[in-house]
Amino acid sequence: MPAINLQPSTLDPKNAIRRETVLAGDWWIAELSRGQTLRIVDVEGNEAADTLFYSLADPTGERYSAIDTTQRQNNVYLTTGSPLVSNRGNVMLTITADTCGRHDTLGGACSAEANQMRYALEKKSMHSCRDNFLHAIQESHYGLTKRDVVSNINFFMNVPVTPEGGLSFEDGISGPGKYVEMRAEMDVIALVSNCPQLNNPCSGFNPTPLQMIIWE
Repeated sequence: MPAINLQPSTLDPKNAIRRETVLAGDWWIAELSRGQTLRIVDVEGNEAADTLFYSLADPTGERYSAIDTTQRQNNVYLTTGSPLVSNRGNVMLTITADTCGRHDTLGGACSAEANQMRYALEKKSMHSCRDNFLHAIQESHYGLTKRDVVSNINFFMNVPVTPEGGLSFEDGISGPGKYVEMRAEMDVIALVSNCPQLNNPCSGFNPTPLQMIIWE
């Protein structure tokens, strides 16, 4: 497992152009112009921010790609300096600051099917990140459909790869006020689900708020 890579930001929230709180279990969608910086803050700690990015110029044709991103940096974890790469091989955003140190690219988003398979039959109806993604794109005007909900980033989520090549969902390595910050390298749509998961440690069995801060 790679070492934790911490890099604080030099940006002051007082100079931000937008600040919003995303309540536990809710979703957030916004446009970022090239050169703008987005900070996602884990307000109370041990939360998970399931995140997707789409090209604003071609939302249904170009999107974040977990495969291209991990291949480009030769690492399954994201941290300061990591490029977030699209399915067309273009860098969409670059992580410029990170006080958590490592973020997951493999665990995917919780869903009704995953809740049922991993936990119990009666868990299927519980709210999930996939539900949030679908609600967000249905209410948006970008022409996105469920086919555009692809493998996502899990900011703050701790999913170690086992020696056998499996995944293990563990207690988070984040804490109150920890954040990850990224600069848009193209005009993008950011879609975030503040994970409502109650069945594994990714949200500490108690989902809490996130904060979104944007600078020019």
